[in-house]
Amino acid sequence: MATSISATGFKGDFGTSFKGSWGTSIVGEDYAMLVRSVPSHVSVAKPVKLPPMMKNVNEGKGLFAPIVVITRQVVGKKRFNQLRGKAIALHSQVITEFCKSIGADAKQRQGLIRLAKKNGERLGFLA
Repeated sequence: MATSISATGFKGDFGTSFKGSWGTSIVGEDYAMLVRSVPSHVSVAKPVKLPPMMKNVNEGKGLFAPIVVITRQVVGKKRFNQLRGKAIALHSQVITEFCKSIGADAKQRQGLIRLAKKNGERLGFLA
């Protein structure tokens, strides 16, 4: 009993045993047609590489974002990033001193620093 699948659906039943072999090959007209349909030479184009986008995803979001953007334009990007780095370092020191005063461990301190970063993003300080 043969089993076949057509555009109209499944014909046959699943009760049949497999009668072919996994090593069968295509011979005759089927092979010749297959050889003609496969191109003898395939050219592969070099992929187009786009320049990386270094856009800030927080641009324009948050309460303080407009002030941050204007300040960056006025003082310049390099100087602005220096000031921002100093402010972040100073804030991390304040958090560290606070954690020392209340007896919080390093894991809690790191959690507070991460929370400060998330709040800064929401408020627009990282725009």
